[in-house]
Formats: sequence, structure tokens, C-alpha cells
Amino acid sequence: MQSQIAPYTNWSSEQFIARISDLESQLKSQNIQEAPPQAEQRRRRKPNQFDPSRYNTRFIALKLAYLGRHLNGYEAPGDTIPPAPTVEEELWKALMKTRLIFPRIKRKGRKTRDIYWEGCDYSKCGRTDKGVSSFGQVIGIRVRSNKPLPKTSQPQNNTASKTSDMDAAEASERTVEGIADPVDVEEEETPFDPIKDEIPYIHLLNQLLPPEIRILAWCPSPPPGFSARFSCRERRYKYFFTQPAYLPIPGAQGSRAGENGGSWLDIDKMKEAASYFLGNHDFRNFAKMDATRQLTNFERVIFHTDIEEIASLDDPAFLSAEAVSGSAGSDGNSSPKPKVYAFVVHGSAFLYNQVRHMAAILFLVGQGLEKPTIVKELLDVRKNPRRPNYEIASDSPLVLWDCVFPGENSEKREDALDWVYPDDPSNVAKAKTSAHGGKWGLNGLVDVMWSTWRSRKIDEVHAAQLMQVTAMRGRGLAPPSEEGRKSSQKRSIKVFDGGNVTKPRGVYTPVMKLELLETPDVINAKWAAKKGITPLELPREGPLGDSDE
Repeated sequence: MQSQIAPYTNWSSEQFIARISDLESQLKSQNIQEAPPQAEQRRRRKPNQFDPSRYNTRFIALKLAYLGRHLNGYEAPGDTIPPAPTVEEELWKALMKTRLIFPRIKRKGRKTRDIYWEGCDYSKCGRTDKGVSSFGQVIGIRVRSNKPLPKTSQPQNNTASKTSDMDAAEASERTVEGIADPVDVEEEETPFDPIKDEIPYIHLLNQLLPPEIRILAWCPSPPPGFSARFSCRERRYKYFFTQPAYLPIPGAQGSRAGENGGSWLDIDKMKEAASYFLGNHDFRNFAKMDATRQLTNFERVIFHTDIEEIASLDDPAFLSAEAVSGSAGSDGNSSPKPKVYAFVVHGSAFLYNQVRHMAAILFLVGQGLEKPTIVKELLDVRKNPRRPNYEIASDSPLVLWDCVFPGENSEKREDALDWVYPDDPSNVAKAKTSAHGGKWGLNGLVDVMWSTWRSRKIDEVHAAQLMQVTAMRGRGLAPPSEEGRKSSQKRSIKVFDGGNVTKPRGVYTPVMKLELLETPDVINAKWAAKKGITPLELPREGPLGDSDE
């Protein structure tokens, strides 16, 4: 061997190739000999099949919040794949992964991404649209419970052996419907505290939900017959906007509040217009028609409206300068100050996009483009049965603030559900939610919200500082030149719609002179004719109790 490999310098190319091939063959045979037998390889254990029949269930209500800017609304779509996740989809995935729900699959051929709630007693209070947020959405749902099943003697029919051959859907159907083999109870049930001994629902779900969706509280004992949709007697919305509505130009025409379609809004006139919404009215001219629902009743009750001041805008500072805010406010005495406001409205129920239509009209009033009485004109459906085709307000500033469930015979509009929050004394002391983060602990409810808020607050500060620095450079807040002033006066009016970008709209056309849409009766009849459905075959609308924002 030594004599064969020593004289490498004298080897030919054929000898080198032959030697390399020989070594590769030796290495391959050595690897095969050292490999463990196939039988000795560790087998992967199959996960234990989850048996829903071994668990108790209970009906509860959940209160949740979500920031909707990057979500595709609350409701999960049917057959289409949304461009962004929905709240309902994320909630369903978290409930399924934690094995808190046992839905029954009734229809064959379901797709794996389908969401189905059969057997869960599921209901939702509002169906918020894409981009809309909520701080008080409520759902009712039947979930798994820690409460043990009654201890029993051996039954005549062995339930355990049956459920082992039963798939999860069939087993859950037995549990939910209370179908069980006859058994003899041996002893009394172990005492069970419905809060202290229960599954920490809030923490369990928040661990799996994305940061922009949070479970705020749960109700252990909703009243009999509770429906998050139909038991709700009041829904409260807030539509947030800034004052000024869009960037004001120093010395530009329309610098007074509510003048010439300018950026500074007349808050007092907006309050007056909002007050005309109060009471029971037909809101067909403040809603988007959805022919698939075949609605014929557009009356809704509004309990409360206001334009509420939220906070002052201290940054960027140049917005407070007189050159930008104008010489006087709407009252002629004081300049308007940069602030954040909210249009607040409480009602029994709302039509599709109703709040956003209401906000759009209020913004026109605030800009001085319409009088406050435009609200009265649009509410007079005998005189104006067809809605003018005005533009709806933007979606993301809108928040479903709260959903109210009064007592059955209560005349007060106050929530009567017994909500359990993470820092509830009984919840913290007994259920030990502090160990799970609770409200203030690490990865607790507020801790996660702080992270979300701070990241967006820093972005806001950066944007405000950049705008402040840019505005003060060059000639600062000096009015534009004469040529620039004439050019700005020729520009078309900007109509504020609540969004971030306000585009010129040309010469403003008053609302009552816009193109009129067809009446709801005509829209419904055309849809029914297209589907080949006669009015007698159409499902009639249920009792009022929905929110389609």
C-alpha cells in the first residue's frame, strides 16, 4: 500500500481517478454497515385523539376588542379568501386550537378553512366592516368547562368504548345535546366554583390571538335565551376626527372655522346637526342598500349624539400659530385650537354603514358646505324617498365603542351582564389569573396593549416632528406669494371624508342636487327578479337588533 500511493508525482490521470473511485466505494460500504437497523429507529408517537364527551360545557359571553385598520372586518367571508384576516376567523382558530369549542360538521364536502359554529350556540352583537375597530364587541358561545362530569358507576353500555370509535364531531354532538347512556350516579358532585375553578378563558385565548385582538372579559352566567345579537338593546359608536380636518395653508381663503369648505371645522354647527338625529327616524337616506337582505323597515332609534372633545393636539406646534389657524374662530372671538374630537352616537341598532353616512353629512356641515338642517331634509323620507349619491365617510376612524345588555324588565340603558375582568377580586384571588399575566403582569392584557400603543405612538411622534421641522424651514409660516395665493384660490374645494388623504373635488355640488339613487323597494324588486324569487318566497327580516357597521 505504501509503495502504491507514495509516488503521486508519477501517477497518471487514470490512476488518480481509479484511486478516488476506490476510496468512495469503501466509504459508502462503511456508512451502510454503521447505519442503525430500520426497526431500531424511533417511531413518532401519534397524538391522542381528543374526546369531547369527556368534558362538560357551559354557555358564556365574551367581550372583545380589536384594532381594525389592518383587519378585513369582523365577519369571516363565505367562499372567498379575504386579503387580510378577519376577527371571526382569528377567534375561531384560537377557540379550536385550545379545544374550547366542539362544532358539529353537518354538511359534507367542507373545506378545511371553512368556519362552522354548529353546536356552539354562537351569536355576535355587531358585524363591523373592513377597517372598523371595536372596544366592546360581544359574542355568546358554548365552551369547554373545567366542571367535572358526574361520577358514575359502570353503565350498561360502555360509553368510553363507544366514544373511542367516534369522531370528534359526533362526540361533541352527544355532549352539547346532552345525549348520554343511562347511568347510575354513585356520589354527589364535587363542589365547583364557576369562576375560581374555571378555565382561564381570557388568558388562554389571548395567548393565541394576534396583538390587535384582545379578550377583555367574560360573563359566566348570561340570562336564559341570551343572544349577543338580539339581546343587545343599545350600541354605542365613536367616529374620531382631527381639528383641523386636513392641512391648512397659511393665509389661505377659508381659514375661519366652517368657512368656504376650509380645513377648520365648525364644531358648534356639527353639534346642532347631530342633535337632529335624536329620536325614532327612517334612516334610509343614511345607509347603504343591501338588496340581499331585502330590508323594508329602516326605522331606528337614536338615544344620544354629541361631538366630544378627546384631546388637544400639542404636536406639531405650528398648527396653533395664528397664521395657520386664522384670525378668528366661528364665534369671531377666538382662534380654533388643534384637537381630536369624536362624533358619539348611541342607538338601538344601525343599518349598513349608517354611522359613516351620518358622519359624512356632519363633516359637510362642519366645513360650511351644508347647513345643519340638511339632516332634517334627509330624514324626511316622504319628501325625499331617494338617497342622494353622496360619499360615505372613511372606515378606520370608526369604533364600535360598547354594546349594552340591560335587564329584561329594566327601563335603564345600563349593562346588566356580570362581567369578569382579569383584575376582578374573585378572579385574581381565586382563579389565580395573576399567574397568567392577568391585567398588569408580564404579557398581561395591558402589557400587550402598551407595546402596541407605544410602537404606534413613536411613529406618530416621528411623523409630527418631521412635519414641524419641514413647516418651519425656508420662509416658515409666511403666507404664499401673490402668485401662489391666486393659484390656491383657483384650486377646487377639498371635501373632508374622515380619511387621511383629502383630494380636491372640483366645484362643490350640494347634497340635495346630487344624483338620486333608486328607492329601497325598487332595489329589492330588481334583485328578487334577477334571482327568480317572488316576494312570497323571500325570508322576512327578523326583529331589530343588528349592527352592520
